[in-house]
Amino acid sequence: MLVTSTSQEFDIVVWGATGFVGQLVAEHLTRAYTAAELTVALGGRDEAALDRLADRLTTQQDGWDELPIVLADATDDTSLHELAERTQVVATTVGPYTEYGTSLVAACIDAGTDYCDLTGEITWVRQMIDRYHDRAVEANVRIVHSCGFDSIPADLGTKLVQSSALAAYDTPCELVRIYLEDGRGGVSGGTLASAVAMFAAAEHDPLARQTLTNPYSLAPSGERTGVDSAEQRGPRRDPLRSLWTAPSPMAAVNERVVRRSNALLGYPWGREFRCREVVPTDRGVGGALAAGGIAAGLALGTAAMSVRPLRAGLQRFVFPDRGDGPSRKEIENGHFTVRVVGRGTTAAGPFTVECEIGAAQDPGYGATAKLLGESAMCLLTDDTGDSLAGGILTPASGIGDPLADRLRGAGLTVKIDE
Repeated sequence: MLVTSTSQEFDIVVWGATGFVGQLVAEHLTRAYTAAELTVALGGRDEAALDRLADRLTTQQDGWDELPIVLADATDDTSLHELAERTQVVATTVGPYTEYGTSLVAACIDAGTDYCDLTGEITWVRQMIDRYHDRAVEANVRIVHSCGFDSIPADLGTKLVQSSALAAYDTPCELVRIYLEDGRGGVSGGTLASAVAMFAAAEHDPLARQTLTNPYSLAPSGERTGVDSAEQRGPRRDPLRSLWTAPSPMAAVNERVVRRSNALLGYPWGREFRCREVVPTDRGVGGALAAGGIAAGLALGTAAMSVRPLRAGLQRFVFPDRGDGPSRKEIENGHFTVRVVGRGTTAAGPFTVECEIGAAQDPGYGATAKLLGESAMCLLTDDTGDSLAGGILTPASGIGDPLADRLRGAGLTVKIDE
């Protein structure tokens, strides 16, 4: 039995349950757990849509006779405080978080309610750190950002590599490379809207621009410098695997999240720790050309998103609407593999530790629903290892190694090789 005795009505509220990803999270939780193990409520502002979703899920999933709904509005602070007071954990998919996330974070801290989300909006995360970290620490509330494909494979993978290195060699890896080896999936309007919000913030906010240019911008105040440079921009030969690599579209988020994890945990990987996320291509001329093509495409996309008229045109005429996303078939036919390789040194010589995290589902939707759902379960059951008890946290610092077992149980691949 997972249920604990508390004054809250619900264990988990899926906030934004009728949205594209929110439905997938609710489906995962009701498929993986029973009503005897867990009380789940569906949160949103559209009562009719929530009722339809509740009816569908209770019909599809055995053992769920009813799913309560919680009505609230992301723009109404009072309703968000009432929502937070009714549950132990909020799992939110409502973005862009720059527009709709701040009041919910504040409400959860005030109510003593743990929180997890899917944000990759590092400009907004920086605001939450500066505004709310100390309050969350004092309240012993875990606000865990980036619990989806951004950034669990990179962040948890690095934590597992370092835990293995410390156990086997009594020293951490000095260098970690995160390789986005393989992947296929779609993109939703909500994800692209979050990207638009981040670029728009950087256009008029000096702090947002600084967040995007400083590789340590998510570290604690006073510790926002270090040995790493900005993320890779062009094709480059990889020092660990002797092949060509291209920039990763997720590096700007994931590298900063990993560095924040190291800082929050007290620098167990050392202050000279380096990390880099890349897309591996191949050896030889073909690998160089492929890496160059990826780099050029990313540079062009970044340039277009940085210009307001082009960004507006893309959002209006090219990007899908916020509620749209890949089809069920596309989600089930998607897949990803992220490999994290750590290199360290002992008196006996260098050593390497590898972690592979992957799934046979679309990374941003099918897999992400499981990543967020199982993160919420870890917070609910306090299955969080030696993580921190409160603050604006990362998956590695707010949940940590125990998340790996839950992800394996949910059908993801999580493997460690020393």
